[in-house]
Amino acid sequence: MNIFDHHLKEIQNLILINKKKLKLENIDNLKNVNLEIPPDQFNFDLSCNIAMVLGKSNKLNPKDLAKKIREVFLKKIINFSAIEIAGPGFLNIKLSKTALINNINAIIESNKVYGSNKTNKTYNIEFVSANPTGPMHVGHCRGAIYGDVLSNLLKFNGNKVTKEYYINDYGNQIKNFVESVFFRIQEIKYKNKFPDNDNLYPGLYIKDIAEKIIKEDQNIDFKDFDKNFEFLKEKSLDASMNLIKNDLKELGITHDNFFSETDIVKKDLVKKAVQKLKEKNYVEEGYLQPPKGEINNNWKKTKRLIFKSTLFGDDNDRALQKNDGTWTYFANDVAYHMDKVSRKYNNLVNILGADHTGYIKRITAAVSALSENKTKLNCKVCQLVKLYKNGEPYKMSKRAGDFISAQDLINEVDKDAIRFMMLNRSNDVELDFDFDKVKEKSKDNPVFYVQYAYARINSLLRSLDTNLTDKILNDKEDFNLNKFEEKIVRKIFEWPKIIESASRKFDLHKIPFYLYELSTLFHVYWSKGNEDKDFKFIENNKIKRKEILTVINLVAIVIQNGMKILGVSLPDKM
Repeated sequence: MNIFDHHLKEIQNLILINKKKLKLENIDNLKNVNLEIPPDQFNFDLSCNIAMVLGKSNKLNPKDLAKKIREVFLKKIINFSAIEIAGPGFLNIKLSKTALINNINAIIESNKVYGSNKTNKTYNIEFVSANPTGPMHVGHCRGAIYGDVLSNLLKFNGNKVTKEYYINDYGNQIKNFVESVFFRIQEIKYKNKFPDNDNLYPGLYIKDIAEKIIKEDQNIDFKDFDKNFEFLKEKSLDASMNLIKNDLKELGITHDNFFSETDIVKKDLVKKAVQKLKEKNYVEEGYLQPPKGEINNNWKKTKRLIFKSTLFGDDNDRALQKNDGTWTYFANDVAYHMDKVSRKYNNLVNILGADHTGYIKRITAAVSALSENKTKLNCKVCQLVKLYKNGEPYKMSKRAGDFISAQDLINEVDKDAIRFMMLNRSNDVELDFDFDKVKEKSKDNPVFYVQYAYARINSLLRSLDTNLTDKILNDKEDFNLNKFEEKIVRKIFEWPKIIESASRKFDLHKIPFYLYELSTLFHVYWSKGNEDKDFKFIENNKIKRKEILTVINLVAIVIQNGMKILGVSLPDKM
């Protein structure tokens, strides 16, 4: 249920009918007309820019046109009880009582789906995809939550979503990881010193993995690395992925698919992908120039297969082969995305870390080439997270090694606080995460403030022994909102717009920000009764006005829907 769409259709249809009367020759830009909630000082329910939109295209004074449109609306639209012209030509609209009640009823009836914008598409969302060489770090944590909440949001809108994890289990970093486990086994079982080597992983979790392998396979001779490589690789990766999956589980995150890079290589999917691009004339043999601004003594001008990614908006064409003729990491990624395209998703979404910004154009070009521009790839980058405690930067974990692990975060604060606060700023800016602030029980802690609003509503219901779902208005009832209730109801009306905007641009931070604003309005509404007895909710153990129950019902509906999308719990008591 979206009141903006409903009333906008009324307006657009009326303009079409009264085109001649209003002396409008050009209404092609009618689609640019929109409805918004006006600022509080105007005390109106809706604001429309129609006079300015049509005034510009018809070379008419917007204010003069607004006066004419106003008269037509007041005569023909029974849902509008008053209209005021503001600023350069905005029409500020007051809904009739009947329209107001009907809109509120529609919200209550829609309940758990209020705000949903049914789009019915299929999405593949790839997120986290951390190298399986150790536990998740804090940066992965932000991307993981962003991907999970985006999935929830798109599902809320009626889309089918596959949440996918791409396991980077191929390449030098895996060899180094397995070697690290191997040398820890040598240290534990044979008392050999762990090598001082920058390529090895120093974290104590490596020692945990080594001890687990020794315990489970006591009879194996681990002295020969090459002989035991495949066995150690399987065991080490399983252990590492279990660490990652456990971290994700503690954050409330599960994936539908896990896709292995090693499988891509074993199934020869790279050769198939390259052949497909060759057939489309998007691959050629040639030479690449060395990277600009870099001096690399190992660079060789070698003839190799090159993807003509500049045809699809990339800055440079990209190598599919290394100097030695083996496939590049990018070639493996092209093959993986060929598999994605073959699974017939409407949209592909990749959630990337801050260090992958430069990778976006080339992989987007590859998807365009593989799908002949039929499949859209949207890449979203999650910037770095800085942790603070006691006003100081948070120290890294010795167990993780040279980074702050997701487990460090989980050990300090609960899942709800992490999920909410990781989304409290736009994904494309750095995030400061203050442990002290998210533990406060105050207005300065947004997740607490939203949860507290819901707990207050439930405390009121318990005291009245009532159920909100039964309180649906009747059009004929005497129904009058006070100024605080009007503000809240207008904010409630805005919820579908928030969902639509967050869905269209993947601006997930708009949801926690909106929930905090709504909760702030509610707390002001609640506290007013302490200052003025006329605003008290309860008198002689009974609700003073039926409008109170209606308003708190609306607030509860939106908070429930919003926090479900965020994956944050709502305690009944606090």
